[in-house]
Amino acid sequence: MDAVEDIKGRLNIEDVISEYVQLKRAGRNFKGLSPFNSEKTASFMVSPEKQIWHDFSSGKGGNMFSFIMEVEGLDFKGTLELLARKAGIDLSQYRTGQSGNSQLKERLYAAHELATKFYQAHFSKNQTALEYIFKKRQFSKDIALAFCIGYAPGSGQALLTFMKKQGYTVNELQQAGLATRRSQSGDMFRDRIMIPLMDPQGRVIGFTARLLAENPNAPKYLNTPQTLIYDKGRHVFGLHLAKETIRKEKYSVVVEGNLDVIASHQAGVKHVVATAGTAMTEMHLKALGRFAPDVRLAFDQDSAGIAATERAIPLAAKSGVVLSIIDIPEGKDPDELIKKDPTAWTKAITEHQDAQDWLIRQYEKRADLSTYAGRDTFKQAVLASVKRLESAGEQGLYAKKVAQILGYSEEAIHDELKLIKEGRTTYKQSKVREQKIDKTHLEGKKAQDHLLAICLLQPPLRYHLEPLSTDMLVDDEARMLLRFLQDNPEFKGDSKEASALHEMADYVKILGLQYEELYQDLGLLELRNEATRLQIRLIDHYVKTQKKKLSEALLTANETKTTELLEQVKTLDELLKNR
Repeated sequence: MDAVEDIKGRLNIEDVISEYVQLKRAGRNFKGLSPFNSEKTASFMVSPEKQIWHDFSSGKGGNMFSFIMEVEGLDFKGTLELLARKAGIDLSQYRTGQSGNSQLKERLYAAHELATKFYQAHFSKNQTALEYIFKKRQFSKDIALAFCIGYAPGSGQALLTFMKKQGYTVNELQQAGLATRRSQSGDMFRDRIMIPLMDPQGRVIGFTARLLAENPNAPKYLNTPQTLIYDKGRHVFGLHLAKETIRKEKYSVVVEGNLDVIASHQAGVKHVVATAGTAMTEMHLKALGRFAPDVRLAFDQDSAGIAATERAIPLAAKSGVVLSIIDIPEGKDPDELIKKDPTAWTKAITEHQDAQDWLIRQYEKRADLSTYAGRDTFKQAVLASVKRLESAGEQGLYAKKVAQILGYSEEAIHDELKLIKEGRTTYKQSKVREQKIDKTHLEGKKAQDHLLAICLLQPPLRYHLEPLSTDMLVDDEARMLLRFLQDNPEFKGDSKEASALHEMADYVKILGLQYEELYQDLGLLELRNEATRLQIRLIDHYVKTQKKKLSEALLTANETKTTELLEQVKTLDELLKNR
């Protein structure tokens, strides 16, 4: 049995997508406004016949699984689980020996939803809790409801007694992190303000509990321990409410405290989330990067917050995000600043600083640059961070800044950087590079896709593909199709060669949808002119992007390498002349 195919068999792509995009019938297809870009003219297409979608404004497309991964920011496993629930399919039947685990997870989700309602009911009846939230923290009733704020009674057995009556065992509640694991088990949380932790789909998976009455013998904050459904290293607080605004604004703001997130949302700044204290992980950054590559940190301005910010910087390159830092101008945390002046919080977010620049300033403050030892410490610390940057141009820029600060020659700093880089791990090209040049990337993708769509559906025009090479295209599926069409110039879709297209079936369907939308009413002469124009655009795009890379490489190249790079530039110029 195949879970993916069974889900596709039960769900219609237009029904899945219509939960996120308002679709209108347009002939055999559906059309709507792009969920990825602000636009007034609908360019988002869904084909029920082909079971695929394509967004002309962003160049994205695929099947229902790829759509959910894009809009929900989920990995494939999370998407499979979400669509399986929509389809009423129990995934445990597809996994040998996994049915018990799957059923337990569903029990834990249900237990947390029930516990949330229990805590909310007690919150509404506890005067001290109400005063803390509405008077001291100055939260509104609407925001308290939006974040499902509750209160855990201090008796020690209240939740346990209630949940037992609902059919839950002590063992289940212990596995959920709702009950202690002592010989005489009791409630995990007592006399605390309860803030539910939710996954990106809004399911409760745990709690952050804030002590209500001051007690020097108890921690102020207590979190759900690691469970089958809660992983502190992956969970991003508030993402379920922030994700649409993050996608719209194209950046996220990360703060330390959950209450900082709630305060910011109340102030109307809704693309704000939090991690578990200052423990930023690569998984947190990847989760945020699925919605927008621009991530801005606003940790508290104490020593712990500064150290946490410093630890997060090297994680950015691995996670495919652009990291910047927000300095809080007044007060030690966002909540205090928002209470004093909400507009100052908005201003602080917009005045973010490049993470590497911020780090250089931090090292500069700490080191005594009047001494040799201080200058050497500063130099080693900054260059160790600079070496992690992927761009040779960026490395050169920051090496120059170090040289200016220390009064050294740039050549000396470059030599030092070269020594530090020995044994360096080369990271894969990250998503952040694609996102940072998104418009250029999109220009190339549209040119390649539209040209391939014409040549796929119109064999007489495939000679336009002859001067192209695979490195001129911007993604793997396009390269595979180019090789196929160059090897099979007479292919018409009904021969044995068609089986070679199976692994890129969705991409071929998307090209067919683009052809229907853009070109099916044009005559062969018009199509030939369009193919010529697209071929020129594609080559121009390739030359432009290659020259940019060569320019960056020239900044740090030695004499021999410079000669080699200049020869490559000449080759590109020849390609432009002969296109």
